[in-house]
Formats: sequence, C-alpha cells, structure tokens
Amino acid sequence: MFSNYLIGLREGLEASLVVCILIAYLVKTDRRDALKPIWIGIAVAIAIALGFGCALEFGSQELTFKAQEALGGSLSVLAVVLVTWMVFWMRRTARHLKAELHGKLDAALRMGTGALVATAFLAVGREGLETSLFVWASVHAAGDGTPRPLIGVGLGIATAVVLGWLFYRGALKINLAKFFTWTGGMLVVVAAGVLAYGFHDLQEADWLPGLNDKAFDISGAIPPDSWYGTLLKGVFNFQPDPTVLQVTVWLLYLIPTLALFLAPVGFASGKGKVKASDEQESQPSKASQS
Repeated sequence: MFSNYLIGLREGLEASLVVCILIAYLVKTDRRDALKPIWIGIAVAIAIALGFGCALEFGSQELTFKAQEALGGSLSVLAVVLVTWMVFWMRRTARHLKAELHGKLDAALRMGTGALVATAFLAVGREGLETSLFVWASVHAAGDGTPRPLIGVGLGIATAVVLGWLFYRGALKINLAKFFTWTGGMLVVVAAGVLAYGFHDLQEADWLPGLNDKAFDISGAIPPDSWYGTLLKGVFNFQPDPTVLQVTVWLLYLIPTLALFLAPVGFASGKGKVKASDEQESQPSKASQS
C-alpha cells in the first residue's frame, strides 16, 4: 500500500504543481478568460488516464492465463522504463519547471483556445498515463486481490491535491529538487520490484526460461501471508522464493540506476544558480495568492 501511496503522491504532485503554475500564470497576466480551456484540457487528460487504466484492467481479464502473464510482464517492463525516464527527467527539470511551462503557455496563448487545451492536456496527461500504467503494473505484481493498492493510490493523489492547493495559496513552501530526488530514489526501489516481478510473469508465460530455478526460498522464515511478508511485498514487491533471473534483474537494475540517480555528476555545475532556482521554485507566485 505504501508503494502505491508513493506513486500517487509523486505523480499527483507533479500534475498538481503543473496545474498550479499554469493557473497562477494566467491570473498573474490577467488572462482569466483562458482558464476554461485549461480546465477542459485537464479534464480530458484525467478522463483518458482513467479510461486507459480501466482498459488495462478489464481488457486483460478476457485473456488466457499465459496471455495475461505475457501482457502483465511486458507492461511491467514498459512501466519501469517510463518511470525511470520520468524520475531522471524530473530531477533535471524540477529546477526550471515553472519557466518551461510559462514558455509553452505563452506560445499557446498566441495560437488560441485549441492550443491552450492541448497544452494543459499534454502537461497533465503524461503524468496520468504513466500513473495508470505503473499503478496497474504494481497492483498486478501485488496480486493480493484486495483494494489496498488502489486505496493507497487514492490517498496519495488526495494528499498531492491538498499539497498543490496549499502551494498555490502560499501556505506551503516546497523545495522541488529535494522532494523529487528523495521520492525518485524511493520509486527506483519500487520499480526494481515491479521489474523483477514482470520478468517472473514473462517466465510464467513461457517467454523466458528458468521458472523453476529458484535463487533461494525463505518462505518458512517470511511466510507470504504473514503481516510482515505482506508488508514487504506491498512496499518492495518482495518475493520469498524468487527465481535466479528475478534476483539478477533486480540487482542489475537497482544498483546502477540508484547510483546514477543519486550521483552528483551533472548536477554540480552552476551550483549557485541551482540553489537560487530551487528557492524560486519553492515559492508560490504572488499572483497565486490574489
């Protein structure tokens, strides 16, 4: 449940901040007439993300067992690729997210209503589709048949909406670079578990060999149905009897990805500018408080 809460919080806060920045900029530039197209684009993005999630869930139920495992494994790998790209992109972009969105919004204002709808849709829709895919993959990996993963996602998104509103009203200061670094690191750990389980699905679908080659089996010490076994599975997608391939994939992904993500290389240059930009990004626009 915690891992899904983290997904909802992280992706939801990205979308919330994007919405806050777009709306605050329109208010600041006295273009309140452009708010309606922005909200239309946001609503369309949310609807498509929900529809995508429903299509994944209900469409997969019509497949055979092996087809379900093949689909689940393939989409898990795709979800990890997208989330990995997202956390690296966001760590670099968080420092100048506001300026980037302002530039896109200026161009859209010159082009008209359709461009405004498209700008809001693309800004929010990417997070929505990524969230739907990664949440589906995470819930599929959990496979406990309970609504806890979805509850976790819902609570995470609700928390993100509240934080976004507080940010907009000026009641909250957020250092975006630090926030996305910490949550990005935790998401890399979650993604490693999803990736390993995705490869297990591909083994069950007979796409990959080695299903019966167990790396270890500690089911006796950590029963899957125990509270701590459930907790480990919910947070890290931990499996007490993984295959050799699962452990290999988990290690090959987690260690280098986490090392690259946390490494200061590429972020040290222009240190003073980074700090100033972080502080600026953590402050809500004065116009947003009007």
